[in-house]
Amino acid sequence: MLDELHVQNVALIRDASFAPASGLTVITGETGAGKTALLSALKLIVGDRADAATVREGAASALVEGRFFAGSADGEGVDAGEDGGHVAMRKVSADGRSRVTMDGSMATVGQLAATVGKSVDLCGQHEHQHLLKPANHVAMLDAWAADSIAPVLDAYRAAFDAQSEAARELERIKEAARTSTEQLEQARFVLARIDEAAPSLEEYEDIMRELPRVENAEALAQEADAAYWELSHEGGAVDAVRSALRHLESAGEMDSSLAPLVETLTDASYALEDAEREVRVYRDGIDHDPAALARMQERASALQGLMRSYGPRMEDVLAKREEAARTVAAVDDADRLVAAAQRACDEAEQALQHAAKALDDARAEAAPRFAELVNAQMARLEMGSAELVCHLEALDRAQWTRTGASKVELLYRASSGMTARPLARIASGGEVSRVMLACKVVLGAADERETLVFDEVDAGVGGSVAVALAGVLADLAKTHQVIVVTHLAQVAVRGDAHYLVRKNPDGADGIPETELSLIAGEARVAEVARMLSGDTSEASLSHAREMLAAVRGR
Repeated sequence: MLDELHVQNVALIRDASFAPASGLTVITGETGAGKTALLSALKLIVGDRADAATVREGAASALVEGRFFAGSADGEGVDAGEDGGHVAMRKVSADGRSRVTMDGSMATVGQLAATVGKSVDLCGQHEHQHLLKPANHVAMLDAWAADSIAPVLDAYRAAFDAQSEAARELERIKEAARTSTEQLEQARFVLARIDEAAPSLEEYEDIMRELPRVENAEALAQEADAAYWELSHEGGAVDAVRSALRHLESAGEMDSSLAPLVETLTDASYALEDAEREVRVYRDGIDHDPAALARMQERASALQGLMRSYGPRMEDVLAKREEAARTVAAVDDADRLVAAAQRACDEAEQALQHAAKALDDARAEAAPRFAELVNAQMARLEMGSAELVCHLEALDRAQWTRTGASKVELLYRASSGMTARPLARIASGGEVSRVMLACKVVLGAADERETLVFDEVDAGVGGSVAVALAGVLADLAKTHQVIVVTHLAQVAVRGDAHYLVRKNPDGADGIPETELSLIAGEARVAEVARMLSGDTSEASLSHAREMLAAVRGR
């Protein structure tokens, strides 16, 4: 919801601040005072299009800053945390260029509309009305009847996604079956060449590890034999250590401090004896087999040839083999694969049809109940025999989306006997606003739009209808933040906050200026009196006090 708005140089507003209540905020003022300038500022901050005419005469740019929080209309649960609120700024220069920042960072108008704009509904001029877009009607019905519709909608979407995936897989297999002759022959050649060598990652790693030893078998045998001779011949390393050990053992009988050295040489003697045996075993185990070497080199060459063609790694060769195999199989076994994919697609389609019917049934059951409640609110607003019709129309299969298999549209019948028509074709802005008001009251907390701004909602209204309208707006303010531009005293007295718009013909820069002020006490009494009778006579003031007191006593 909107916490605070700061406006500079928008239309007749030079500088103004606006901090609406979390419930009902009313904006009043004489005709021509500049109430539309504040609405223009609101439109800018929610992502509406801007032009140079928005900028106050003589100013270089217009600026609108807004702070928005997520929270309930009663003020509880207001979240001003890092993820719960946004601070937005929109600057429009005199040449029509626009600049946006969100939470201190540069942003686009589209991002502004997608964040701030999605929580605010401007219910006045037709181009801003959420209600007039048929694409939004199904979401309104689904939100209102979420308990019955949400489960079947989730099931429908799951079935829709599954059918879409099955259809894509069927098309992929059919496309593979239509593979060109050249591609098919290439795949068969790759498959035959790799399969002829029958490579494996384990074999390649074993060959690369063993090949250097087999290639150098003769040299390894010579080096191992030389090492063995150095260890084992008379006077060699083993004998030398044993001789040194005997001398130290003899000396140790005379000097006990040599015991650790004797132990060290003893360990060394054992280690050398072990090394002597292991070198001998290694030397004797070397098999210099030219035929085996030739076979291993030939195998290594074959595997490396595959890697040069399809590598660079053996893993790439094996992946290429699988790709080629799939291509060949898709063509050679096309009929079976296409049939299997077609069966899967048909089954998914059947499941989708069942899910679509369940969703249509749930919406068809909820639609007249929703319309009945809206019509009750419209009757409360004394809109005569006008009524809202929640119309469902089945779509062609090709038009189905994740939203559903039918179109949901709210239609308006101006009086009994007349044909229900799309809401967008209603001529009266006040009429549209009152239909919107009735819908919003019925939606209640299910409505995703937290802030509702009404302009023209009381156009042509008076008498008992004005009282009813004020009551409906007050009810709506229990679940939403409601901002109303009104000329009705019956509405003005119900506001939790009351702003007065005045026009100063002699502004600070010599240009007429719109001033916005929060009024209370006697100032509010005087404004309500003016709205009642056009003057502030004692009778009007007394009547205004009575109306305000009656509201406070509710």
